[in-house]
Amino acid sequence: MKSFLVTILLALLFVLALIFGARNEQLVTISYFVAQGEYRLPIVLAVVFLLGFLVSWIVAFYYIVRLKLSLKSARKKIASLSAAQQEQNA
Repeated sequence: MKSFLVTILLALLFVLALIFGARNEQLVTISYFVAQGEYRLPIVLAVVFLLGFLVSWIVAFYYIVRLKLSLKSARKKIASLSAAQQEQNA
C-alpha cells in the first residue's frame, strides 16, 4: 500500500512537471561533451524527471533484492540450527 501511494505521488509530480513545462514553451540549449542541441523545456523536464526516477528505482531495486537474499539466507540458517537443536533435545 505504501509503495502504491509513493507511485501515485511520483505520478502527480511528473504531471505537475509536465504542466509547468507546457506553460513554458522556451527552447533550452543543452551542451553535450561533443555536440549541442536545442529542445523544448517540457521535453527536457520530462526526460530528466524520468531518468532520475529510473535511476533511483534501479538503486532501490538492487538494495531490496540484496536484503531479500540476505533474509532468505538467514531463514535457512535459523531453520538448520533449529533442526539441529531439536535433534539434540530428542
